[in-house]
Amino acid sequence: MSLRCRPIAELTARVLQGMGLDRKRSEAEIVRVWNQLLDPTVTAHAQPTGIRKGTLFVTVDSSVWLDEIVRYRYPEILELLQTSFGKDFVTRISFRAG
Repeated sequence: MSLRCRPIAELTARVLQGMGLDRKRSEAEIVRVWNQLLDPTVTAHAQPTGIRKGTLFVTVDSSVWLDEIVRYRYPEILELLQTSFGKDFVTRISFRAG
């Protein structure tokens, strides 16, 4: 029986992916970038809650702010996130009041 040597980085990546830590790290990075790049007025009322298949889910604290963000700020927010993470990583944003 022969053992095949593999780089530790390859094994670590597999373990992290299996534990879901890679996704959690990506979500934490999105929150960090969200809070750094966006207008503090927006971040005070809206925060990312997850990402799945290119859709970023964001919870907004009131229907008034939900309307404001969706109507007037959506294109700007999407562009900032796509510039930071790539157009394939964040393809759309789903805002919901919560």
